[in-house]
Amino acid sequence: MILGDVCTRACAFCAVTSGRPTGLDLEEPGRVAEAVAEMGLKHAVITSVDRDDLPDGGAEIFARTIEAIHDRVPGCQVEVLTPDFQGSEASIATVMAAEPEVFNHNIETVSRLFPRVRPKSLYPRSLTVLRRAGEMRPLSQTKSGLMVGLGETMDEVKQVLVDLRQHGVKLVTIGQYLRPSLKHIRCDRFWRPEEFSELREYGMSLGFAHVESGPLVRSSYHAHQQAVVGAAAAPVRAGGP
Repeated sequence: MILGDVCTRACAFCAVTSGRPTGLDLEEPGRVAEAVAEMGLKHAVITSVDRDDLPDGGAEIFARTIEAIHDRVPGCQVEVLTPDFQGSEASIATVMAAEPEVFNHNIETVSRLFPRVRPKSLYPRSLTVLRRAGEMRPLSQTKSGLMVGLGETMDEVKQVLVDLRQHGVKLVTIGQYLRPSLKHIRCDRFWRPEEFSELREYGMSLGFAHVESGPLVRSSYHAHQQAVVGAAAAPVRAGGP
């Protein structure tokens, strides 16, 4: 995770500290690249807190980190899991110009629950970020993820999958929400394994290259394998059934 450990938003599900961040570490990209080299990674997932305090939302540091890893560890795939940059086209373009192999932005939940779960974010804006990232660099795979157990219905989750496909997303992760503490939003229920299987099958029927769906699935779960499958998949259509 780059750009510090203090987030400018306060999503109801997230355990990251929220508040007002201070400073910006311009040497961070180089250190991250060195760490990737020391670990011998073939696929590096880079994420961050939200930095709404910065004019570009931290896009330049994302771009420098991607470039530093590519330079230091040729052949290592870079997957970025970014904030929405408040919808800034310039920020999205900055990240995509650095040529990440995978651009991930998590939708997190269904449209109806956004005001309660992600009060400083917008469902249509997240979809637009994913669509624009894919349009700016078609060679990069776009990816998103969501949690279940926050009060959504099966039909609502399926609608999210339709919306993601219609915005060109190729890879999806679906996992069970686990409440970090009593201060966070309650877990409505635990979804059954067969429900996760149903979501995977439904997602694949829409044309996703890969759907990772299970109780303990998270954004970076089997990320390298997902990217390989996605890259090998034939071109998929951008609409629903």
